[in-house]
Amino acid sequence: MNLIEITDITAPELEVFTKCSEPQLFRYFEPELGIFVAESASVILRALEDGYEPLSVLVETGRMEAEAAPVFEAIERFWGREKLDTIPVYTAGVDIVTRLTGYALVRGLWMTMRRRPAPSLEEFCRDKKRMVVLFEVVNPANAGAIVRSAAALGMDSALFSYGSVDPLARRASRVSMGTVFQIPWTYATREETEGTALVRTFQSYGFKTVAMALTDDSTSVDNDEIRSNEKLAVFLGSEGPGLPKEVIAACDYRVRIPMHHGVDSLNVAAASAISFWELMK
Repeated sequence: MNLIEITDITAPELEVFTKCSEPQLFRYFEPELGIFVAESASVILRALEDGYEPLSVLVETGRMEAEAAPVFEAIERFWGREKLDTIPVYTAGVDIVTRLTGYALVRGLWMTMRRRPAPSLEEFCRDKKRMVVLFEVVNPANAGAIVRSAAALGMDSALFSYGSVDPLARRASRVSMGTVFQIPWTYATREETEGTALVRTFQSYGFKTVAMALTDDSTSVDNDEIRSNEKLAVFLGSEGPGLPKEVIAACDYRVRIPMHHGVDSLNVAAASAISFWELMK
């Protein structure tokens, strides 16, 4: 392997791990595609299994056997020995790595990987039946948890509206436990997201649209009529403001989770898990 011991924490080739913001990574090296950084062996392994190309590795020296060895085996299995021998593998002790990144690495392992083009909304919706729509969900932890629940509880896909967090952001993919590489997803453009355009688009594709919202006409999530629809798109809004009023009004159904003790709402990630469980029964 191409092992490179880190002695200079300001080396320019390490900027992708230390200085680049998520938007910069999106356009790094290849403006039309970009890269992302995956954290921890479990997330990296799922990305490799899903066909994402490895570009470089940063690993604590003490993690080479426990964490990195399965990753190196997967690189060879999916990409061949030549790839394993040529990609740079930067190594350093935990103290140096912490100085390099500003904090201790998650399980001591990061990998930069090449992005893939996301499918268009029309192409993406062709064979889907149960989709979660993250509408301007900006918190990466919430987004990751929603995707994880969607994958675990039977939803078949996720759509991220314009203005939502990048599902390949480090924290989003980490909180998802790598399920962003197991459930199909794509982005909507600004034009596709404006106003009620996204709701209308789903309806034109034969989906019944469900807004998770507290309104006077909200029905309980355990609703047999809603469950009986062949195709459902479940809209979730950001923590705090929730979905825009016009989006809520345009959806076919408005749904709430029955609660007690005067509590009127849950964290959007928790609400998503309950909703997916009920709607997939």
